[in-house]
Amino acid sequence: MNTIPSTDTADTADTAIDRLARRRVKARLGWLTHATVYVCVIGGLSLLATVNGRHLPVGAALGWGLALAIHGIRTLARGSGMHERMVEAERQRIAGQPDALKS
Repeated sequence: MNTIPSTDTADTADTAIDRLARRRVKARLGWLTHATVYVCVIGGLSLLATVNGRHLPVGAALGWGLALAIHGIRTLARGSGMHERMVEAERQRIAGQPDALKS
């Protein structure tokens, strides 16, 4: 028989807060990495285009820039707590519907 050891609620809350903080920092660092790679690659392509007398990589910059913007918006939305509030609201909704777990 497996039993879960009882833990102090303060320790559990601290652990939950720590996990949430780590997840948010990881998301922000992921976006910063994405932005850094974007700047390096688009900058390098622009430099090569300029040196070789070709057109700047506008399409690549705009397409990838849009993806970077969406990534940033998602990161900000999660960091603002909106994601957690929506998850909590859904938990409350499910808790109010006992048959919801059967489907």
